[in-house]
Amino acid sequence: MLENQSKELSENREDEITRQLCANGLFMKTTEVEAKLDEGNIQEAESSLREGLSLNSEEARALLGRLEYQRGNLEGALRLFEGIDLQAAIQRVQVSAPPPEKPVTKKNRPREPQQQPAPQHAASLVLEAIYLKAKSLQKLGRTTEAARECKSVLDSVEKIFQQGISDAQVDTRLQETVSHAVELLPALFKDSGDYQEAISAYRRALLSQWNLDNDSCARIQKEFAVFLLHSGVEASPPSLASQVEGSYTPRNNLEEAILLLMILIKKFNSGKAKWDPSVIEHLTFALSLCSQTSVVAKQFEEVMPGVFTRVERWNSLALCYSAAGQTNAAVNLLRKSLHKHEQPDDLVALLLAAKLCSEEPSLAAEGAGYAERGVKNAQGMDEHLKGVGLRMLGLCLGKQAKVPTSDLERSRLQSESLKALDGAIAFEHNNPDLIFELGVQYAEQRNLKAASRYAKEFIDATGGSVLKGWRFLALVLSAQQRFSEAEVVTDAALDETAKWDQGPLLRLKAKLKISQSNPTEAVETYRYLLALVQAQRKSFGPLRTLSQMEEDKVNEFEVWHGLAYLYSSLSHWNDVEVCRMWEGRKEFKPALAAFLDGLLLDESSVPCKVAVGALLCERGKEYQPTLPVARSLLSDALRIDPTNRKAWYYLGMVHKHDGRIADATDCFQAASMLEESDPIESFSTIL
Repeated sequence: MLENQSKELSENREDEITRQLCANGLFMKTTEVEAKLDEGNIQEAESSLREGLSLNSEEARALLGRLEYQRGNLEGALRLFEGIDLQAAIQRVQVSAPPPEKPVTKKNRPREPQQQPAPQHAASLVLEAIYLKAKSLQKLGRTTEAARECKSVLDSVEKIFQQGISDAQVDTRLQETVSHAVELLPALFKDSGDYQEAISAYRRALLSQWNLDNDSCARIQKEFAVFLLHSGVEASPPSLASQVEGSYTPRNNLEEAILLLMILIKKFNSGKAKWDPSVIEHLTFALSLCSQTSVVAKQFEEVMPGVFTRVERWNSLALCYSAAGQTNAAVNLLRKSLHKHEQPDDLVALLLAAKLCSEEPSLAAEGAGYAERGVKNAQGMDEHLKGVGLRMLGLCLGKQAKVPTSDLERSRLQSESLKALDGAIAFEHNNPDLIFELGVQYAEQRNLKAASRYAKEFIDATGGSVLKGWRFLALVLSAQQRFSEAEVVTDAALDETAKWDQGPLLRLKAKLKISQSNPTEAVETYRYLLALVQAQRKSFGPLRTLSQMEEDKVNEFEVWHGLAYLYSSLSHWNDVEVCRMWEGRKEFKPALAAFLDGLLLDESSVPCKVAVGALLCERGKEYQPTLPVARSLLSDALRIDPTNRKAWYYLGMVHKHDGRIADATDCFQAASMLEESDPIESFSTIL
């Protein structure tokens, strides 16, 4: 009740103030002046104010203009403001402006509180009038003129207070005018299309001594950061005069925006400004552009408790860590978020968890559970997300099928994976990524006709602008033994691809040349690819990021490995030695050691398992105890990749050396059948 009474008294006091004009300690009712203005007697109204409040002509016009502005008569306000001589008012204040403040000591301590000189009060009225003139012009759509007037206010204040504004030098009304003008000027330049001037105005607002309060400064910093991020205008670097020696100077829009937003976050955390949730959103966007989401995660961790609920914080951190490639950390956070005592039915968290799990075979079964819950919860307004849930379910089941298991279980998982992806297409029939993933699933199960159809659909859906679509189609054609057509597709893709991104296509082309018995041309293609890979490594330098290495798709070791096999097929042993291939020279121990090192790095690597199994199989001709180890490795490789033709072939050789002729025959038959639909590269290389 006391709060309501206090609020009413405050409103009544404001009404009373608005019905009176005051200056120099004198008051006058606004009704007297308004009556004369309504009759068009501007000179009489001005004269009445000058006599009643002891004002000069400029001050009277400033008060009248403010009154007209408050009444909504913008044209009338502009007519009054036009007659004000701003420069004359500034000169009067400059004469009486106080000197810069000195430290207070016993000798110079003032005996009485200092009062502001009368000329400053007059300047305050005039500067407010020019600010209101700018506001009037803005509302009338004359933004260029408005910017010019608003700039004149700040220029005038800088002339009056050359050392910057302090609390002791200005009255409250003048400080309010300055604060409003500082915020308004960049907006006016933006509205008028003068973006470089807007940038200069933002920097001037933040670097000059305007005595702004923390909230005003925070608003300007946020607006400037948003402008830098989304305007599409490249800001010129700050002037040398504004740079402090030894301080960090942003090199581009993105760096300057990130710097501003991180300063804002620091202010929020220290309680110097009110929390604004949009700031962390803009910072997340900015840092995501430069692949620094781990920095965003740190910012979320430092936000004071109570700003976000713990589930919101966990989900946000999970997004950050997932973008930074820290899948396990992200999944652990989502497990906490989706616990039965937290928010187990959060649809977005379920879908994110399913997506992350679909990238790791060991997490695929858990991801399938999240996806199923997501499909179940996608109801009502969220029903459109059911397609996303089905897609994640299909990917998880497909990845789960690659975990060593029985043939029956693998067949069941693959069938359910295709069923889920087909169901997702019904909801998202125009989703290119879903079309691509469905095509790869069919290809891995050797349904090449369906895979070819989806590969062409993907190319049509993306307008041929996505490289992996052309690679996929070329691989499907190679699996159909249509090598010349695959090479045509690869050449077409090379013509449309920047040289820096041609690595995967060149590797594909080299293998196609080998398949068509053109080893000389294959060598030339490999050499060109090697030069490209080495140039990329040198350009990025030793500090190359994980994302940059992943984007390369082709590493130098792969190229040397391919060249070694090619030279060994041509019996160019000197070249093979350069490529560090011991296998072709029958040097068993170094070759075995190299492949075992590969298995230590990735225990699920099918190529390494097959290579070691092949070496032990050859060794088994002379030393029988190696055959059981070879059989175990090759069988394990086939549990992971049952379509690996080489694994079937070498397993057949192991059975042959061990005297199991019937088993060997079955393995050779499987290898022969797979050879008819074996792509020159695994379909998994394009995922």
